[in-house]
Amino acid sequence: MNINTVSTTPFSDQKPGTSGLRKSVAVFQKPHYLENFVQSIFDSLDGCQGQTIVLGGDGRYYNREAIQVIMKMAAANGIGRILVGKGGIMSTPAASAIIRQYKAYGGIILSASHNPGGPDGDFGIKYNITSGGPAPEKVTEAIFARSKVINSYKILEANDINLDKLTVTRLGEMSVEVIDPVEPYARLMESLFDFNSIRNLIKNDFKLCVDSMHAVTGTYAKDIFEKRLGADEGTVQNGIPLEDFGGGHPDPNLVYAHDLVEIMFAENAPDFGAASDGDGDRNMILGNNFFVTPSDSLAVLTANATLVPGYKDGLSGVARSMPTSEAVDRVAEKLNISCYETPTGWKFFGNLLDADKATLCGEESFGTGSNHVREKDGLWAVLFWLNILAVKGESVEAIVKEHWKTYGRNYYSRHDYEEVAKEPATQLMKRLRGMVDTMVGQKFGNYEVKYADDFSYTDPVDNSVSKNQGIRIGFTDGSRIVFRLSGTGTKGATLRLYVESYEPDATKHDQDTQEALKPLIDLAQEIAQIKEYTKRDEPTVIT
Repeated sequence: MNINTVSTTPFSDQKPGTSGLRKSVAVFQKPHYLENFVQSIFDSLDGCQGQTIVLGGDGRYYNREAIQVIMKMAAANGIGRILVGKGGIMSTPAASAIIRQYKAYGGIILSASHNPGGPDGDFGIKYNITSGGPAPEKVTEAIFARSKVINSYKILEANDINLDKLTVTRLGEMSVEVIDPVEPYARLMESLFDFNSIRNLIKNDFKLCVDSMHAVTGTYAKDIFEKRLGADEGTVQNGIPLEDFGGGHPDPNLVYAHDLVEIMFAENAPDFGAASDGDGDRNMILGNNFFVTPSDSLAVLTANATLVPGYKDGLSGVARSMPTSEAVDRVAEKLNISCYETPTGWKFFGNLLDADKATLCGEESFGTGSNHVREKDGLWAVLFWLNILAVKGESVEAIVKEHWKTYGRNYYSRHDYEEVAKEPATQLMKRLRGMVDTMVGQKFGNYEVKYADDFSYTDPVDNSVSKNQGIRIGFTDGSRIVFRLSGTGTKGATLRLYVESYEPDATKHDQDTQEALKPLIDLAQEIAQIKEYTKRDEPTVIT
């Protein structure tokens, strides 16, 4: 066994964001770049020698090459065992589940989630802790601190491992197990949901269409929906994971999942449609000619949770990210359970789930999950919906509209301005921050400001504080405007605008969302001067 110690110099840009380190493929391919970050992970972990690490990714370009490097570095750094998905494939929620089921020390997940792939696309890497959840800030800060001073990394001199065969082999002193990435996850789903009821629903001429967008969930969806639940072959579309996602943008929204949208809004559309993102942790839910917002989806799942075996005893609480609509808040109030408002980023839900303060969590960015893993979970959300549909015997549209009648409707939309120049976007946010302290009581037409702040969150479990999480402007009628810069892109900046208004009157629940929100959208433009700063007349994506 020959372990090489390779001299290196630090890179200044290896600070992990809310979802690890994401850069273009070209950046990760620079000499020593991947190795520096991986060594910084190992150097930051206390007691990892001899431990089990889970490894896998979303199958995007550079996934296989990176896995071989990471395994050889793990062996050189004293890791005892690697569990790697066959073909290098492992969805993010499945990785979380496998970390938990195998009681692994942690996991390294290779993904840039919903970002485009291919040689000219993006790549990403993140570390997940023993709970299966994303590393908390104290861990990511330690990794970043190490990356700034690193001067060498260790790597085993060895042949590559065959990732396409289920086998147990060795790299030096380390055991490498190539495992089925689907079976443990599918078993977990069968323990939570009534597969017999869903199977009977599908048998009863219920048509569904699942679009995996040539990303990681194709492997899982074919097994679960077509094999285990008996859906027709071809129900899963774009089901073969491709390194460039077939040239598409694996982000399950109305713009990028256009194949599915065309199917679901055509004549004779299926009863149910769903799409997943690159690494399988996001979902979009559609009925026949009907779109379910992620915020409404979380609220509906919360309201109907006891219909599902895994949640039949009720929920300890729910949590949503700050920009997510307040629809779930109204359900939590009626159920007399706690509702937590956290910063964006799934890692903020981890403590709440671990402490049993929350059972379901959700983000408006098409992410929903529960305490079964410590990541959001796209296919889990799809199965949750199918289970509810099987029990209630109603359409997606009927269930959502019935929900609005009970709780009122939160008209809600997100406007994304993608890849705008970073400096002007930063200046826009800086200007807003300077305004919030004087906004309370101000009137803008029919709107009066009730509160305005730069959102800060104190974790109720460990009392850690996260500041500067987005600008909130709330009005006396219950409507809100939120502005934040996203940290998940790799080019320029993404400015996200969120607008929300509450309508309790059931006779006003059939308005077009953008029309209903137009006064707020115009007000957001007036307050933030979006066009002036971004030089964009329209958002890139509206959801």
